[in-house]
Amino acid sequence: MSTSLHHRAVEHLGTRIVGGALPTGHVMLAEHLEDELNVSRSVVREAVRVLQSLGLVETIKRVGIRVLPAHRWNPFDPLVIRWRLAGEGRGAQLRSLAELRSAVEPVAAELAAGNAPETLRRELVDISLAMKEAGDAGDMPRFLDLDIRFHALVLSGSGNEMFANLIGQVTETLTGRTVHGLMPEHPQKQALQWHIDVAHAIDAGDGQQARDAAGKIMRQTIAELAPSWNDQPRVFVPVAKN
Repeated sequence: MSTSLHHRAVEHLGTRIVGGALPTGHVMLAEHLEDELNVSRSVVREAVRVLQSLGLVETIKRVGIRVLPAHRWNPFDPLVIRWRLAGEGRGAQLRSLAELRSAVEPVAAELAAGNAPETLRRELVDISLAMKEAGDAGDMPRFLDLDIRFHALVLSGSGNEMFANLIGQVTETLTGRTVHGLMPEHPQKQALQWHIDVAHAIDAGDGQQARDAAGKIMRQTIAELAPSWNDQPRVFVPVAKN
C-alpha cells in the first residue's frame, strides 16, 4: 500500500470532518470514497481505521462510515490538534491548549527543579539563552525550534511521564501559532527573560521561582491569544451516569 496515498486519504477526510465540511452524523460509503479519492479499497479501509482510532468516525454494518460529534474525538492527538488549528475552530483549540498548558507547565517546571538530571538543566539554560538571541534577531524558524525544545525539556524534566506525553500537543500548538501568523515578528523581551528565569530556577533547584516564571509565560500567552477565541463555543463532554 502506498504510504502517500494512505496519508492523503487520512488528511483529506480528517480535515473535512474537523473543519465541519462533513458534519456530525454524515454517512460515507467506502465505495464512494474510493471514487472520490481515487484510491483502492485497502487504502480507504486503513484510512478509516486511523480516523476510528481518533474518535472521528464509526463504522456501522450495512449503513456506512458515520461522522461522530466533537466530544468523541481524541483531543490529545496531534493530528486532531493540527486539523483544528487549520480550521474555523482554531480559536477554541488554542484556548483549550493554552488552558491545559497553564495548568501543567508551571507544575512541570517546579517538579523539574527538584527532579531533572544535571545534563537537562544545563541544556535548558543554554536553550533559553539561544532563544533570546534568535528572538532578538527575528530568526523565527530557529526560535520556534528552540521554543519547542525548551518546553519539551521542561515537561520531560518533571519526571512525570504523563506530563512528558504532552510534548506532541505542545509542539503542535507552538508550530500552529507560527504557521497561522499568531506569533509576533519579534518575541517580547519580557517573555524571553521569563524563559531564562525558568531555566535558571530549574538549574538552581528553586521550584517556586520556576513555577512562578512559567506561570507568567502562560498568562502572557493567554492574554495574546484570547482575541482569537472570542465567541468560540466550548466543547462540553457528556458525563456518563453510574
